[in-house]
Amino acid sequence: MRLLIIGDLEGQIGAAARIAMERGARVAHVDTLEAAFEALRAGQGADLVMVDVRLDIAHLVKGLKSERINAPVVACGVGNETRIAVQAIRAGAKEYVPLPPSVELIAAVLEAVTEENTALIVRDPKMLAVLKIADQIAPSDAGVLITGASGTGKEMLARYVHEKSKRKGHRFVAVNCAAIPETLLESELFGYEKGAFTGAVARRIGKFEEARGGTLLLDEISEMDIRIQAKLLRAIQEREIDRLGGNQPVKVDVRILATSNRILEDEVAQGRFRQDLFFRLNVVNLNIPPLAERPEDIPFLAEHFARKLAEANGVKPQAISAEAMAKLKSHPWPGNVRELENTLHRAVLLSAGPEIGPEVIVVGGSRPTAAAAPGAGGLVGRTVAEVERDLIIDTLTHCLGNRTHAANILGISIRTLRNKLKQYSEEGYAVPTPREGDRPSA
Repeated sequence: MRLLIIGDLEGQIGAAARIAMERGARVAHVDTLEAAFEALRAGQGADLVMVDVRLDIAHLVKGLKSERINAPVVACGVGNETRIAVQAIRAGAKEYVPLPPSVELIAAVLEAVTEENTALIVRDPKMLAVLKIADQIAPSDAGVLITGASGTGKEMLARYVHEKSKRKGHRFVAVNCAAIPETLLESELFGYEKGAFTGAVARRIGKFEEARGGTLLLDEISEMDIRIQAKLLRAIQEREIDRLGGNQPVKVDVRILATSNRILEDEVAQGRFRQDLFFRLNVVNLNIPPLAERPEDIPFLAEHFARKLAEANGVKPQAISAEAMAKLKSHPWPGNVRELENTLHRAVLLSAGPEIGPEVIVVGGSRPTAAAAPGAGGLVGRTVAEVERDLIIDTLTHCLGNRTHAANILGISIRTLRNKLKQYSEEGYAVPTPREGDRPSA
């Protein structure tokens, strides 16, 4: 993985860098935020950014987001003062690491970032057949089109192909074509020169150049505008790109992988996707079956997610009961592996017994069977505020009063949840009390 460290950290920077390098990270160091932005714009790339807590973390996080540079930020500082750590998290850091650095803590942070980028949990014969083809074609430079429904794990398979290829020592760069507006995707892929358009205050290296020597994944390529498809085709054919505002082509050396949850032959027939580009991308097709068609994967994936999510949420790992597993096996999983993971996340947070039982397996629009809030089932004739109140209190009840777990399930911040609960309590509604250890600090 690539680690970018920003700041001085009172001489502790060398120790942190050495620990990271001993764990296999490629480490770069700059002193200021501006130097960090310049390095990232120049295509240096980073899988993780560690920054001195005394620098403007909010500015860093906002800048990374505005420039669509996807790299989690971890704050570092001398000492372990809670107030400083909280300020860093509120500013947008994912974690706070006290210095002098602990070998175990640095290793844990690096592992959390790189964990399971390429680990595939596969037992079903249909999926094993897909992996066999992937193993065969991975060492080549052939274009690969990975198809399958949303949530089946297309990006995971792309990373797997990269790690099995001769380019594995170089970068894997992913671009989500569906998430970037059409007006920005061209500059994201090909980069731009200073002054190319309003707001282009410095040269920015595009994803083609950032992935040099490695692999470029074009995720959900069917969402790409047909005008940009023409420029992409030229880049693949000629192995060169033109930066916006540039006056000479730039040679590039990347392997192209692409994913789509649509049938590209149909998109070609409808005139929404170029046929010549389709042929360029579809040298090899890896089609991932939906989870419902690979039933032997379900129990292994479920057990894997139960262990992983228990650890991530700081709860004791629990086995999945036979009744709960039967419920998991019988569900059709329209959301595929992503839906299964979300289901196990809820189950891990809601389960209070010695094992995960069927009552906390929430699938297909069902709800946990215990302690349902009175009147929460009917929606017609009720206000949004009433429904929201019952949903929040009901979820908190199922979490045994644990605010943190309830906020995770509801998808809101702990601060928003506490403000809502304060309001409900003042209005006279019964609010479950916090569990021991979940009370806000004074």
